[in-house]
Amino acid sequence: MDRVDLDRLAATADRLRAVVGEPRRYSLKALNVLELGAHKFPQRMQLLGPMIHAGDLAMVFAKRGVGKTQVMLSISMALAFGTVFVRWKAAAPVGVLYLDGEMAGEVMKERITAFMPSGVSDDLGANFRLFTPDLLELGQPLPDLSTPEGQEMVETLIVESTRVIVIDNLSAWCRTGKENESESWTPIADWLLTLRRRGIAVLMVAHAGKNGEQRGNSKKEDALDLSVKLHQSKDYDPRTGAAFTWTISKGRHLLGEDAADLDLTLKIEDGVASWEWKEAESSTAERAVALADEGMTYTMIAEELGVNRSTAWRALRKAGKLPTEKKSGRGGA
Repeated sequence: MDRVDLDRLAATADRLRAVVGEPRRYSLKALNVLELGAHKFPQRMQLLGPMIHAGDLAMVFAKRGVGKTQVMLSISMALAFGTVFVRWKAAAPVGVLYLDGEMAGEVMKERITAFMPSGVSDDLGANFRLFTPDLLELGQPLPDLSTPEGQEMVETLIVESTRVIVIDNLSAWCRTGKENESESWTPIADWLLTLRRRGIAVLMVAHAGKNGEQRGNSKKEDALDLSVKLHQSKDYDPRTGAAFTWTISKGRHLLGEDAADLDLTLKIEDGVASWEWKEAESSTAERAVALADEGMTYTMIAEELGVNRSTAWRALRKAGKLPTEKKSGRGGA
């Protein structure tokens, strides 16, 4: 048996420690109730109504082609320039860093132009900053946020005014590991939580799987403050723009009308994009009544609109569109 060279092993261990670094040690703190009452935590400042706060982690997911990027660009513009997205008003303009991972730069430029609010002053122009793969040097790969190296590269884009980071989309930016394994999400989650502690909100775009839910491991949603599902409307027509229902699948801070399902339709006229919206329940009722006027039964209407039969029946009953029951000759209904 060959003799083990202990000096050589020690030298190899020293080199490995130099590369990997010493294990990081943390000092943890716990507060009793008196200390907790006196402790000043950073205030959770609202950024976009009660929907998005400083340090929040949020996700919008849908199947391909539904309108995820349009929604996220519209939210980003409201945050960057202090305007409104649907029913939520930005508290004040904040710095937004938009990380696009797939779309051609020229296409993103056109979309951003469409969603830009009119009359933006020059001093707010720097509030929205875009990264697109078309800005990379030839042959340079997109950073991988599953790795420390990729996270460090993105950190160089974060400036003092950055309060919101948009990651569009997770499958393009997080490529190491397997999407359906929870361990693959751990290094990304750790980085996201450091951003939260710095007061930076992160909004993520994700694809939906065949079942309509967010693709990959459910651990992605554990730390989220907000998760929104977009599902395409039954009457969607690609010639008229995106049309879908906005559903809050997780909303820690949303109550009442802020948590309601919404039917959204994107309209683009003369290169300017805008949203038409109404609460999904009232929208469903209007469409149910219109179909009843065409002679359809509530069962047929439910199938056409993709809702429960009880939902269609209640909408028609409220509108007085249900047929009057006739009694039999023996007194039975």
